[in-house]
Amino acid sequence: MSSTPDRNCLDLNCDMGEGFGAYTMGHDIAILDHVSSANIACGFHAGDPPTMRRIVGAALSKGVAVGAHPGLPDLQGFGRREMKITPAEAYAMVLYQVGALAGFVQAAGGRLNHVKPHGALYNMAVKDRALSEAIAQAVRDFDPGLVYFGLAGSVMIETAQALGLRVAGEVFADRSYQDDGSLTPRSQVGAMIEDEEQSLAQVRQMLGGSVTAQSGKTVALRADTLCLHGDQAGALDFARRIRAELSADGVLLRAPQRG
Repeated sequence: MSSTPDRNCLDLNCDMGEGFGAYTMGHDIAILDHVSSANIACGFHAGDPPTMRRIVGAALSKGVAVGAHPGLPDLQGFGRREMKITPAEAYAMVLYQVGALAGFVQAAGGRLNHVKPHGALYNMAVKDRALSEAIAQAVRDFDPGLVYFGLAGSVMIETAQALGLRVAGEVFADRSYQDDGSLTPRSQVGAMIEDEEQSLAQVRQMLGGSVTAQSGKTVALRADTLCLHGDQAGALDFARRIRAELSADGVLLRAPQRG
């Protein structure tokens, strides 16, 4: 990926496939018409084999890049509760989940493009270098050609690059930021941005290489891929609008390509 922001190119990714059993979540199939990358749950924090197969097939049929979205083994907490795990445990659970999703992609005639950790696992990796290294190592050991999605400007990007992985710095339209470039924890007031105009303004600023933290501080970052949360209320309408707005701005939506 480029070392500087490219205001004319951006990947639009969405976390999906997060239903399981009799439970469905979001509007995955419809959202696929508006994004360039899909991060598909691998059965730990959400998802199950039939859901994985269905969403993989739909994404490939629509020309959307398919990625694995491994999380902590916590269905009840949707993978958003921290767990005390060792780097070795993180390595094993990521490798297991990436392998499972890649099997469905291969069976459908495609090739896995990227990996993006989910929820608490993602946020833990931002704060813990050893954990971050273990996750990136699992991705590299499975397939060194995969693109690794991590929080823009964080240790996730540093550790993945040190291992020779292609990286995509991820930014968020619907989350507020802290002075160190981390996301505001969901437990805190103002963590989620619910106003569409504010979200769009933040996206445009991030395409220029910075974001305004809650404190008002301007934080530098590189935006390669923009995340939409498929489980959020109004996700489909927002995906449709943000794609239209970015296209009107002359921004090309394109998934980062694996090696």
